[in-house]
Amino acid sequence: MRNVRPLMQVGPARPAGAIPCGGCWFTDVELLSRDTAPRVVPVSELTTAERAAFDRTWDAPQIMGILNTTPDSFSDGGQHNARSDAVAHGQALIGQGAEILDIGGESTRPGAQTVDVEEEIARTAPVIRDLRAAGVTTPISIDTRKAAVAEAALDAGASIVNDVSGFTYDPDLAPLCAARGVPVCVMHAQGDPQTMQDNPTYDDVLLDVYDFVAERIEVLQAAGVAKDRIIADPGIGFGKTLDHNLALLNRISLFHSLGVPILLGASRKRFIGTLGNAPEASARTPGSVAVALAAIAQGVQIIRAHDVADHAQAIALWRASVAHP
Repeated sequence: MRNVRPLMQVGPARPAGAIPCGGCWFTDVELLSRDTAPRVVPVSELTTAERAAFDRTWDAPQIMGILNTTPDSFSDGGQHNARSDAVAHGQALIGQGAEILDIGGESTRPGAQTVDVEEEIARTAPVIRDLRAAGVTTPISIDTRKAAVAEAALDAGASIVNDVSGFTYDPDLAPLCAARGVPVCVMHAQGDPQTMQDNPTYDDVLLDVYDFVAERIEVLQAAGVAKDRIIADPGIGFGKTLDHNLALLNRISLFHSLGVPILLGASRKRFIGTLGNAPEASARTPGSVAVALAAIAQGVQIIRAHDVADHAQAIALWRASVAHP
């Protein structure tokens, strides 16, 4: 089996025959396989089925603002776990340019412990309900692995389910999402938060992650989730070393061939601190923005970010710069 990675380009001079994707376009692809060396071929050599994966429109990158209602998240734990603080911060993120709010009540940092369902619901559902009561109409994503938490969040006004376990933790979650007809984000993680950074290994991290996400998309469709309601996330930092993260980022456009939008969640991650000499997570904004822009240049459609205003400004200027001569 060959895997097709579009070699994205940007700019106003788009050649005839170029295929648009994620606000970019491409005339050539890199063919990747476990058995042969990568090679570059023109898009004219793609099969009809391979081309069909790119037949969708979602050009403008969107920012998913992070709202953690936890005492122990790696970057902002405890800052917004009070209900009123969380609501105020959610409103602020929207004002700064967030087009989606991602609300989570269970930390998924390396070494984090599992949170009881009742506690996770208590941390998230009231905040969602208060945001809706305050007039917030922005899509709200519930970041959870648990069906009961997702159900409470959806009842409170959430409209997306974002599962860092790739819908492998709770067998009731996919059927719930199918029954409610909500969009879902399926992410790759090797292991759970308690163990995921204990020597993660892969045969080929790019293709291993790709195959996992492709398989989970098939499982979600079999459960009744429509493909046009699925988003894929390669899971930067979830059971990956620095080299694994970079390998995924270098060729993240491969995930376009899944036929669904790509979400990148790299904001303030440890590898940014390592490469950027920023031990404190709160000092990793410039590196986070740089990674986001590099991903957008490969057509990534959703950027999950803590520092929404900085990302919004950078993305606006990047788009203006590449769209005009």
